[in-house]
Amino acid sequence: MALYSDKVMDHFMNPRNVGCIENADGIGEIGNAKCGDIMKIYLKIENDIIVDAKFETFGCGSAIASSSMATELIMGKPVSQALELTNKAVVEALDGLPAHKVHCSVLAEEAIKNALKDYFDKNGIPYDAEQFKETDHEALHDHVHGE
Repeated sequence: MALYSDKVMDHFMNPRNVGCIENADGIGEIGNAKCGDIMKIYLKIENDIIVDAKFETFGCGSAIASSSMATELIMGKPVSQALELTNKAVVEALDGLPAHKVHCSVLAEEAIKNALKDYFDKNGIPYDAEQFKETDHEALHDHVHGE
């Protein structure tokens, strides 16, 4: 059995939405010092709809595939739906990730949420801070890798 699904390999070898958006409406960045993955997500939002999403990711194939899939999943969606994106939805859309790589999907979820929080902050839009709680990525990495 292959370690990575065909979808993971496709999004790693042919990532969608790579790059940055000049004058982005929201920018979210997150990283995990333990594994070295860093993700930056850029959003363009018009009339409460995500009309463009791009990413720059420095990391492993799973991190790149998770970023690529996450941007695909939120494009064309209302901000409220993008806020509901979970790492589980990213993993399912990729037809699974190895257990020790699931933290990459968590990074993608949180990078998008950070970009949405940035958008809310820039535009004075109120939000519930509970929606933007971050995971302790180093502890998650240690737990998954038995460290």
